[in-house]
Amino acid sequence: MHILDDFAWRGLIQESTGLDSLRESIDAGRLTFYVGFDPTAPSLHVGHFMMVLTARRLQLAGLRPLLLVGGATGMIGDPKEAGERTLNPPEVVAGWVGKIRDQLAPFVTYEGDNAAVPVNNLDWTSELSVVDFLRDVGKHFPVSKMLAREVVKARLEAGISFTEFSYQLLQSHDYFELNRRHGCTLQFGGSDQWGNITAGVDYIRRRTGEHVHAFVTPLVTKADGTKFGKTEGGAVWLDPELTSPYAFYQFWLNAGDADVVRYLKYFSFKSHEEIEELAAATAEKPAARLAQKALAEELTTLLHGEEETRNVVAASQALFGRGELAELPEATLRAALVEAGLAAIHKPDVTVAEAMKEAGVVASLGEARRAAKEGGAYLNNVRVSDPAAVINPSDLIHGKYGVIRRGKKTVAGVELVH
Repeated sequence: MHILDDFAWRGLIQESTGLDSLRESIDAGRLTFYVGFDPTAPSLHVGHFMMVLTARRLQLAGLRPLLLVGGATGMIGDPKEAGERTLNPPEVVAGWVGKIRDQLAPFVTYEGDNAAVPVNNLDWTSELSVVDFLRDVGKHFPVSKMLAREVVKARLEAGISFTEFSYQLLQSHDYFELNRRHGCTLQFGGSDQWGNITAGVDYIRRRTGEHVHAFVTPLVTKADGTKFGKTEGGAVWLDPELTSPYAFYQFWLNAGDADVVRYLKYFSFKSHEEIEELAAATAEKPAARLAQKALAEELTTLLHGEEETRNVVAASQALFGRGELAELPEATLRAALVEAGLAAIHKPDVTVAEAMKEAGVVASLGEARRAAKEGGAYLNNVRVSDPAAVINPSDLIHGKYGVIRRGKKTVAGVELVH
């Protein structure tokens, strides 16, 4: 199947400058494309993940990727409706450029005829003087078009600095430079970048007369209208130090039935037939959550590797009594308990009832006693009949963790802190 037909089936193209001409350019031979990421944090998040995986799809189809991490635009920041961005120090931005470049590397190949190329817009932007920028770049941008951009219109009353207003010029100049230096004729990004991206297409036409291509992917949303990629703990990051592999796995596992098939099309590399089978399974037996499990395992493996995925799958099962807790690596167990809710205990002679209350699986010691009497209190998957029993250090996993469960579904943890 042609890559554009695959993208159409997956719903990956919301708008484009013309798919017929893009198809002709792809079919004519090697085509170079670029996608950009601004280092406004030390890590990409799942909102960026569709861009990363779309670049992977394009490279697998034979196109050559330029992966731009914006050392220049990252110091400015694309305007957002919430207000003016805080400008990060240049040395901080430079450090984030390196981290994000390392995050992108595993998803593409840097070998072969269509080897990926990492690029940084600071390389050409730092060479521009203010006069050159205004003469050679600024003269090609009608202010009326720049003012028509939705986010700019939203900020006009509250105020927008010239710094953020000029972001569109910088991004457009990136496309021009990548076209000049690398023969790049396609840019893609998220739908919120459509104005910036088409401005770059128009800028290249004005300066060189050349027609280049662009498309944007849709904004990923949840069916209930809440923001994709957010949890109670904040953003879901690709860096395992910021979002543990277990939490990353759980994010996808918790996808709603109304969302999961769309997420499979956007993010999964499974075939159309496999995705349609999972869609049918979701409709017929939603409680089995087969689509969510398939999505969570595939994406966690892509990002964190097979071994880490095996660990988090084992942890998600063991927490609910379907595996051996003691066999879990300490880091995986702790990450799972943090996600479930982990309370610190500071005395070594805590009782099971006290641990249940501290962990939050019951509201009171009396409720803990009733749960034990009814056979619904567990410590490390072992049923507890005496809630007054003291938890010994030898009862704790890795000498410090206790998995507290009430019934089949309410799980949390305690950690003995010396």
